[in-house]
Amino acid sequence: VASERSLIRVDRTLPIDEAALFSCAVITGVGAVVNAARMPTGATAAIVGCGGVGLNALLAARMLGAERLVAIDLNDRKLEKARQLGASDTFNATDPKCVENVRDATSGGLNYVFETAGAVEAMDIAYRITKRGGTVTSVGLSHPETSFSLQHVNLVAEEKTVKGCYLGSCVPVRDIPRFIGFYKRGLLPVDQLITGRLPLDRINEAFDRLDEGEELRQIIMFGN
Repeated sequence: VASERSLIRVDRTLPIDEAALFSCAVITGVGAVVNAARMPTGATAAIVGCGGVGLNALLAARMLGAERLVAIDLNDRKLEKARQLGASDTFNATDPKCVENVRDATSGGLNYVFETAGAVEAMDIAYRITKRGGTVTSVGLSHPETSFSLQHVNLVAEEKTVKGCYLGSCVPVRDIPRFIGFYKRGLLPVDQLITGRLPLDRINEAFDRLDEGEELRQIIMFGN
């Protein structure tokens, strides 16, 4: 049984389909940037994994005025969406020279890197493109039996920080109204991630399209 303490009052002027966005993907992606990494204004940043969580992290980094904003994914369609949302550079992770190309383009890597794909391969890319003294924050959840390894001497010599972040390190009663405030002021346009609105009787279709990587945020509409 859900506790009444789990309920969060939101701005009544916000349309309900837009309010529905402010759950997992928004609080995880935006929270990773503003809460967990505490990314300062004007830093350089990269997002590894451009699904719903990753693109919300990208929007948050853009909101903070990222000097350079890199997006990495396996899917060119998602990379195109990342460019539309403000990425300055995009790279396809299937390219064997992806890490080398990112480091060359950014003079050694980025200050803040966010792994949002939930894959060890993505975490490896994220760590390797983090520049000396930078921070990599992982929010993706891979299979419990997988492990991520790194070169110990590199971690020490380059003074990197590796952080985990669960659900954006958010306190929902504090952060959901705050993120809605960013949205209403035009700073965090999460509605640009909506790729479909479907009635309840098409929910299976919505899950299929999500599984195929065809959608970012779909809204299931109840009633007429």
